[in-house]
Amino acid sequence: MRDPYSVLGIAKTASEKEIKSAYRKLAKTYHPDKTKDDPKAKNKFNEVASAYQILSDKEKKGQFDRGEIDAEGNPKHPSFDFSQRGAGRGRASGFGGAAAGGFSTEDILKEFMSGMGGAQAGGAGAQFGGGQANPFGGAGRSQTRAKARDFEANAHVSLEEVNEGASVSVLLPGGKSLAVKLPKKVKDNQQIRLKGQGEKNAYGGPDGDAIITVKYKKHKRFKVDGNDLREDVPITLYEAVLGAKVVVPTLGKSVELNLPPGIDTLKSLRLKGKGLFGEGDIYVNLRIVLPKDGDPDLESLMRFWQKQKPYEVRD
Repeated sequence: MRDPYSVLGIAKTASEKEIKSAYRKLAKTYHPDKTKDDPKAKNKFNEVASAYQILSDKEKKGQFDRGEIDAEGNPKHPSFDFSQRGAGRGRASGFGGAAAGGFSTEDILKEFMSGMGGAQAGGAGAQFGGGQANPFGGAGRSQTRAKARDFEANAHVSLEEVNEGASVSVLLPGGKSLAVKLPKKVKDNQQIRLKGQGEKNAYGGPDGDAIITVKYKKHKRFKVDGNDLREDVPITLYEAVLGAKVVVPTLGKSVELNLPPGIDTLKSLRLKGKGLFGEGDIYVNLRIVLPKDGDPDLESLMRFWQKQKPYEVRD
C-alpha cells in the first residue's frame, strides 16, 4: 500500500481532527454502497480504510513515523549500521565492538533473532542449539499464537433503532461492512464485542475482536432521561384557552391527547409506557406559541385584559 499520508492526502503534521475529516470525506466518496459497479473504487476504499487504521491509532502512527512498521502495518526487519566495520578494538570480530559504538557478532545475532520473535539470545549456540531459546521452537511459537489487536469503533444509532432492537451497519477493518443487531434494551455507551472481527493475525494466531460502542444520536424531538423520554409540543393560544385534541408523536404510532379548556402548561402530561422499550414513559411539555409577527386584534384584546381583568401568575 502507498504511504498512508499520501492515501488520505494530508501532511505528516496533520491533527487527529484533520486525519478523521480526510478519512470521512474519502470513505464517503468511495463507499461500496455508492460505487457498486466500480471495482477500482472498492480497492480505493479499502486503501483509505487501511491508511486510517494506522494514522488513527497513536501507537501505530508513531511506529510508522519512526519507520518501525510499513504502510500495511507490518513490522520491518531491524537494520544494522556496518559503518564501523573493521574498526573494532579488543575483539577478533570483523565488526566494531560495543565500546567503539558498533555491534559485536553476538549483538547482531541477538538483534536479528529478536526481530524474528525469538527468545533471549545468549549466543549462536543458544539460538540454534535446540533448547528453549530456539527461535523456531517454543518461545517463538508462543509469540505467533498471540492475539491480534482489537478494533474499536462507534455505532451512532437513532432512538427508533434502539427501541426496535434493529440491525445497524458497522464499518470494520479493510472496508468490510457488517450488520450488527443491537442487543435488547441496549444503553447509551454500551459496548458490543464481535469476536474475531478485529485486525487479522498475519502469524497464525487468533484474530482480534471488534469492540463497538453504541452512541445514541441526538433526536430532533425527544430528550432521553433513563428509559423515559421528554418532548415539547407546541400549541396555540386558543387551544390552551378553549381546549383541543392534539396529535403527539412517539417512537411508534402517534397518539392523540385531549386538552381540557384552560390547560395548565406548567405541568407535564404523561404518556404511560410510550418511552424506551415499553418500560419508560413520555412526558409532554406544552408550549404556547403566539402568531408570528404579532396580531393587532390580539394585542387589543390583551390590553383590555390587562386593564379590566388583570391576574397574577408569579409570586
